[in-house]
Amino acid sequence: MESKISIRWAKADDCEAMMYLVRELAIYERAPEEVTVTLEEFKNSGFGADPIWKAFVAEFAGKIVGISLFYPRYSTWKGKKLYLEDIVVDEKLRGRKIGHLLFQSTLDYAKENGYHSLFWQVLNWNEPAINFYKKYSASFDEGWLNGSIEL
Repeated sequence: MESKISIRWAKADDCEAMMYLVRELAIYERAPEEVTVTLEEFKNSGFGADPIWKAFVAEFAGKIVGISLFYPRYSTWKGKKLYLEDIVVDEKLRGRKIGHLLFQSTLDYAKENGYHSLFWQVLNWNEPAINFYKKYSASFDEGWLNGSIEL
């Protein structure tokens, strides 16, 4: 199957399919009502005048079946870091190394562009994702709490 998968940069025309996968992830994470971004806002945030995010897509048989969406952050202690917002593979195609191809492309991008590290969040009950990241010798920091303010 991997030989038929292609990884490429996302394009504006991919946003509808990407949002489908984002909604699929939200259902898996038991929070479908939390996806409130519109397709127009999503598209503009990636491909408008001041893009915030970049993404790779996995394509199979002409269909987008996975995404890796990320953006830069800066640490006053470490410098440039790349934040992996979401890595999602179509539920029907999980377990076929598509996630590996997307993650590896993201890692390669971070290395090639001088980022100090790649980091992300994973829900503590999401054992498949935790085990996936452990294959890369990822470390998990139990000492930090996530904070946010809805505006």
